[in-house]
Amino acid sequence: VVANMPAEKEEEVGQTVEKKEEEEAGDDVASDAEDNEAEDEGGEGGEGAAKKKKKKKKKKSKKKKSTGPKPGPIGTPSKKPQSRLLGEEAFTDYYVQYGQTDPPTVPVEDLFRGREYPKGEITPHPLESNTYRETDAEKRAHDRMMSDIYSKVRHASEVHREVRSYAQSFIKPGIKLADMCQMLENKNRELVKEDGLLRGIGFPTGCSINHVAAHYTPNPGDDTVLQYDDVMKVDFGTQIDGRIIDSAWTVSFNPRYDPLLEAVKEATNAGIATAGIDVRLCDVGEAVQEVMESYEIELDGKTYPVKCIRNLNGHSIGPYQIHAGKSVPIVKGGDTTKMEEDEMYAIETFGTTGRGYIVEDMECSHYMKNFHAPHVPLRLPRAKKLLGHINKTFGTLAFCRRWLERVDGGSFAVNGSDGKQEKYMGALKNLCDVGIVQAYPPLCDVKGSYTAQYEHTIMLRPTCKEIVSKGDDY
Repeated sequence: VVANMPAEKEEEVGQTVEKKEEEEAGDDVASDAEDNEAEDEGGEGGEGAAKKKKKKKKKKSKKKKSTGPKPGPIGTPSKKPQSRLLGEEAFTDYYVQYGQTDPPTVPVEDLFRGREYPKGEITPHPLESNTYRETDAEKRAHDRMMSDIYSKVRHASEVHREVRSYAQSFIKPGIKLADMCQMLENKNRELVKEDGLLRGIGFPTGCSINHVAAHYTPNPGDDTVLQYDDVMKVDFGTQIDGRIIDSAWTVSFNPRYDPLLEAVKEATNAGIATAGIDVRLCDVGEAVQEVMESYEIELDGKTYPVKCIRNLNGHSIGPYQIHAGKSVPIVKGGDTTKMEEDEMYAIETFGTTGRGYIVEDMECSHYMKNFHAPHVPLRLPRAKKLLGHINKTFGTLAFCRRWLERVDGGSFAVNGSDGKQEKYMGALKNLCDVGIVQAYPPLCDVKGSYTAQYEHTIMLRPTCKEIVSKGDDY
């Protein structure tokens, strides 16, 4: 039939047949070739098809590009911290081995995208009755089912390690404690990609000095400066989906305090080694005390025994609950309750050259909404407003006055630049008085004494014990 047609008609039919064949080929034909064919056809339909394809091309090219910092080349750690008694392998830039920048700017989630987060130190559970756990098929299956939670815990742990390594680079005599806390906390927010209650800081940075053992952080207007002869406990936390990592170490620059730091570090390690599934809490305390009180320290020609601070404890950790109900003593005697499978604990020990007993003293800076807070009708409008801010910004996580006075009120993701709380002290006192919020004042031994602290978070997995916050530094 085509052979009997005029030349012009033959051309048109040929083009139609070619076009149908190309349409049947579908996506196998390159888009550039299709554009050229559409232009060759010369008709209005051809021009329209070409324009549509050009528009599609433009849309494809408008992909969102990540504007944040990207991982760099793998480096070799080389910078040593100034603080004493950190591990021989401790480097303040240890994170460059993962491609992190120095100082760290890449969120840990982006740094390890497509890779597993580093695991903590893994050891078997103590007690002969637990030896079957490493190879038992049921326990191994249970372990695999928990992999999502383990990943979140390890993510938070790696953030903690990178933040504290960065902090060890600038914690030096002469730094103002308020500046130190601000730098550390801002880096914590940056590396964890702070997102309100989903991920962020676990609790305020503790930087208790000398006879103050815990729960001190600078309030607004506090200009305390770190001195060469100070012994400072740095205690901060990171959380992801409520899984809190609680870890602390002691900073000192004068070698005369080395025996105190060594005593507390070894006591913490002894407590961690003793802890495990079915272990009684009192047995952990006995192991800690035995190691701690085997040390003594000489200061200004006088010898002091290193004592455990007997009314401070380690504790179990639950989702969004830093103290989840069980206390781990650091002296013998006490609770015979056993540790259980799948629990998380903060094993922390405190040593002192003082009396070994702390009391609440000084101006309060730490606050936390009670996990089981009662429903109380509030009469003060300011108290209602402050409680609403606490609920959406901190939930049941601890907070401090410095955070309330930040422009973002403690979380930029939640409040933007409109979160600062003003004239809140009366409202905060009211919330404490009715039992909704608990105040945690600084805990102090006798003035003139020196206290030290080391702490790690452990997971009691079905098959093993994982010291998730362990690092090269301590």
